[in-house]
Amino acid sequence: MKRRITFNSPVILSFVFISLGAMVANYLTAGMSNQAFFMTYHSSLANPLTYLRFFTHVLGHAGWTHYIGNMMYILLLGPMLEEKYGSVNIIELIAVTAVITGLLNYFLFPGVALCGASGVVFAFILMTSFTNFNEGEIPLTVILVAIVFLGQQLYEGVFLQDNVSNLSHIAGGLVGAFVGYHLNRRD
Repeated sequence: MKRRITFNSPVILSFVFISLGAMVANYLTAGMSNQAFFMTYHSSLANPLTYLRFFTHVLGHAGWTHYIGNMMYILLLGPMLEEKYGSVNIIELIAVTAVITGLLNYFLFPGVALCGASGVVFAFILMTSFTNFNEGEIPLTVILVAIVFLGQQLYEGVFLQDNVSNLSHIAGGLVGAFVGYHLNRRD
């Protein structure tokens, strides 16, 4: 019996490989490619790259540990979500999460640069909680994930100074919860 490798989750695998390319480019350019294309920060609204970076900052990462941590979650959760909800919905979820987290960072933290897929990861985590959602029911797992997740992010945002954008995590989680609820409500 022959075994073959399949490209089973095109959006997720493409995201992982494009992010890998961005990571390699960042390494080869000593951070210049992240600054130019894969990180959002308070730059002139007259610069077209400012708008591009609202989308592409989720592809850039600060280092290999950051990249690997995010991609492990994306590879774990993403294929299941892509199979259940379809590639177009996952592309839209990633894009909406990127824009919302990018805009929040741009307007609320003008002195802070943001890169990484953590907002997307948390969108996937909360969206996954809704995979067994039925109309008229609220699964206890959704409530527990939301409490633990939001509690952790609020605690870390208030008490830790660790260069982690807890607001992006919260925003990504809220986007994932909203989309998960909305997509499952139609089933």
